[in-house]
Amino acid sequence: MSQYILRRLLIAVPSLLGISLVLFTVLALAPGDPFSELATNPNVPPEVRFALRTKFGLDDPIYLRYLHWLVAMAQGDWGFSFVSRMNVDTLILQRLPTTLYVIGSAQLLALLIAIPVGVYAATRPYSIFDQIANTLAFIGFSLPTFFTGLLFILIFSVKLDWLPFVYSTDIKATGINWFGEQVRQAIMPVMVLGLFQAASMTRFVRSAMLDVIRLDYVTTARAKGLGQTRVIVRHVMRNAMIPVVTLIALQIPAVFGGAIVTEQIFRIPGVGSLLISSILANDTPVVMAVTFVFACLVVLFNLIADLLYGWLDPRISLR
Repeated sequence: MSQYILRRLLIAVPSLLGISLVLFTVLALAPGDPFSELATNPNVPPEVRFALRTKFGLDDPIYLRYLHWLVAMAQGDWGFSFVSRMNVDTLILQRLPTTLYVIGSAQLLALLIAIPVGVYAATRPYSIFDQIANTLAFIGFSLPTFFTGLLFILIFSVKLDWLPFVYSTDIKATGINWFGEQVRQAIMPVMVLGLFQAASMTRFVRSAMLDVIRLDYVTTARAKGLGQTRVIVRHVMRNAMIPVVTLIALQIPAVFGGAIVTEQIFRIPGVGSLLISSILANDTPVVMAVTFVFACLVVLFNLIADLLYGWLDPRISLR
């Protein structure tokens, strides 16, 4: 197991290097830079602008700038935010827990909905429950997160005044009241992301279950007198979850993309909103670091998915 993980990590290194090279080149070729506003500011002398550009190497060739960034990144120096006036790693670590909290809660909600609904629908195909579940799944998957978020705000915040539509990090309450306020303000963004993911997962779980439930070994298990619940839980679900794990791992980029939109709608101070504000301000070091962190998380979740394969199906050898 340890050798397999080490080998996968070594394979991930060239992938991350290629991703970082593409990201850095695209950002370097994009119009504008962090000091573009200084060029139109009459209070900044030209020699000061030139000294700043020389200090940060903005006029160096792209390949040289990339090598400097790569060496600094390997040493733990993620750069300096020109807009926030602080180190990029500190800025990201301040925002990352909020994003992981929202995304993690949304993924948990999606799994709690998709697995029971998909399994039950597969055991009763073309029933009334199956048709209703498929219809709701199609509707949920068709509605984009920005539309669902605005709809939730209109209903639960504007009309009913039940939930706050602006995420706040400065809650004055303490103890159980603080926890309650945290849950209240996270309900709508978590629901928006979770229901969108649950819609696609439900269809996938149902399809995977139907593929496995027709296999000969399931018929044999039933012929031996095993109960329906034991057959489904112990013999069908475990094998059916393998493609579902693959789907979850491959959906991680889409989850982060949806989180960026959701954080903008609900004003969540997460990494997604930081990325948007940094793009608008041409804060290249922050944009580069955030996108690279997203790429690392995608590689990490794919590694976790591979490890789960061996646990779900002992026939898969992690060698």
